[in-house]
Amino acid sequence: MARILAIDTTTEFGSLALVEDERVVEEVLLHAADGFGHVLWGHLEGLLARHAWATAQVDCFAAAAGPGSFTGVRVGLAAVKGLAEAHAKPVVAVSNLAAIASFGTAPLRAVVVDARRGEIYGAVYDAALELVVPEVVTRFPEWLASLPGGDLEFVSTDFTPFRAALSGTRFASLPERQAPRALAGAIGRIAAARLAAGLAQDPAAVDANYVRRSDAELLWHDDHPENPGRR
Repeated sequence: MARILAIDTTTEFGSLALVEDERVVEEVLLHAADGFGHVLWGHLEGLLARHAWATAQVDCFAAAAGPGSFTGVRVGLAAVKGLAEAHAKPVVAVSNLAAIASFGTAPLRAVVVDARRGEIYGAVYDAALELVVPEVVTRFPEWLASLPGGDLEFVSTDFTPFRAALSGTRFASLPERQAPRALAGAIGRIAAARLAAGLAQDPAAVDANYVRRSDAELLWHDDHPENPGRR
């Protein structure tokens, strides 16, 4: 029986979960508008204590790899990588968009999340959570134009900001599925399946899935003298 500890700190509504095989033992929704760096470990210790789990007994550590807050992504990944390295255990990094897609029911699941700045994170997954249309950050109308036909549904933690833009399009009558804010349970279930399939990784090999570059990187590319496109 594989034990998974899963963490999501990629948005202000994060979550923790303990998973045995693909059964969620407990999932905890967290809220930290100022970030999780100063509160994560206390919540994690409480969750483990309630179920008498020691981190040494965890078979695999899982984290949401993004997209989301750059700082938030790093906090969760750093936590699971540190724990995994300390106990010589593997890590599974799961895209938030794949976790959201797991709450869909259609053969094709168009996942959309507000990325701010007038943009969205979007992707299309199939029922096996394999990518059909790659993860992107773009404007919602441009993303709609890239969507395939077929048995498609929208899946989101909050589809309200996007609904009006569907009026008059071929997507106006498509079903919508709501995923919960707490994604750690889904991340843990996906991680359990990947661990069983031999797809867990060494902690050093795990990286973030930002989709969009950070502001610092964007400014470097715009202003750095080594950038050939610098104005």
